[in-house]
Amino acid sequence: MKTMQRMSLVLLVLMVTHVGWCADTIKVGALFSVTGKGSFLGEPEKNTAAMIAEEINAKGGINGKKIELLVEDTESSEATAVMAAQKLISRDQVVAIIGPSTSGETMAVLRICEEQKVPLVSCAAAAPIVQPVAERKWIFKSPQMDSDCVVRIFEHMKTKGIDKVGIITITDGFGKSGRDQLLKLATEMEITVVADETYAPTDTDMTAQLTKIKASEAKAVVNWSIGPTQSLIPKNMKQLGMTIPLYQSHGFGNLKYVEAAGDSAEGIIFPAGRLLVADELPADHPQKKVLVDYKTAYEAKFGGSVSTFGGHAYDALHLVAKAAVLGAPTREGIRDGLEKIQGFVGTAGIFNMSDTDHLGLTKDAFEMLTVKNGKFVILKD
Repeated sequence: MKTMQRMSLVLLVLMVTHVGWCADTIKVGALFSVTGKGSFLGEPEKNTAAMIAEEINAKGGINGKKIELLVEDTESSEATAVMAAQKLISRDQVVAIIGPSTSGETMAVLRICEEQKVPLVSCAAAAPIVQPVAERKWIFKSPQMDSDCVVRIFEHMKTKGIDKVGIITITDGFGKSGRDQLLKLATEMEITVVADETYAPTDTDMTAQLTKIKASEAKAVVNWSIGPTQSLIPKNMKQLGMTIPLYQSHGFGNLKYVEAAGDSAEGIIFPAGRLLVADELPADHPQKKVLVDYKTAYEAKFGGSVSTFGGHAYDALHLVAKAAVLGAPTREGIRDGLEKIQGFVGTAGIFNMSDTDHLGLTKDAFEMLTVKNGKFVILKD
């Protein structure tokens, strides 16, 4: 009887220790907004993650073990994201999760990953996802920090003598975090917010809010959102005859928004990763090869234009794979390995993570871009 008990105990320990992997595979979960209002994020992320998993497996996998990518569609819903995370952790026994696509969904699943001790590499931007690090031991992310995006916007404004700004932000998780950073950093950087307007994700006309900004002393507008509203804001500004500069967040990094906004998108300024302007980079730029190779492969396989959002999944899955080598192909091993990553050249920048930094990027990961003749180009002034 005691022998049987010992054998059962040994088997239990082995199951717990080797959760998420067997002799040939390593199970990695993915939470993406493949459908719903966030599908413009989740679709390129899903495509990219599948492509990268194939590439890694074709090269021998992770120390000889193939990645088994298990994708769950969150349907752009925080509640669905929570249920999907629970499934991946409890039933599928994944060793790590990449995603979710949005800040709101990520904040909703944080507690589960922390409690279950499963490393999560989010594809969303909000600073609170990884801060404070003491409360986010198992949480990492791949997109640049929204706070650094605000800094780059305000820095550019100051070079143009802009010291009064009107902000307009969406009332979802991404927008709320962005608004917090805009208000906080404006004070620190001696920018005066003379108008502070918001709108719901379902709103289709923001002329009322923009009329208030127009009536203020604002010398520029900052819109902080993701989704179709990024195309509506410039249209509404043009209808109102507003000629002051429009700055957008890094969520603007998809040419579909430019196409939807038409000629009203001309001149929009925003910080973004260099993926969108990979061809403009000098040949010796450290990111050039990675960006061009990813862009070429993605567009050849899926058609259309590459977006920064797919790049977040590229970085997230590569970070997990590298962490499994630096640590071990287990939940704890990957968590520990992520904190050891140094000098990883990704689409968002060059990652240097540590036990005090679960992103590993600085404001220099951003390039200031603008829209010229319907295309993204590096801002020259």
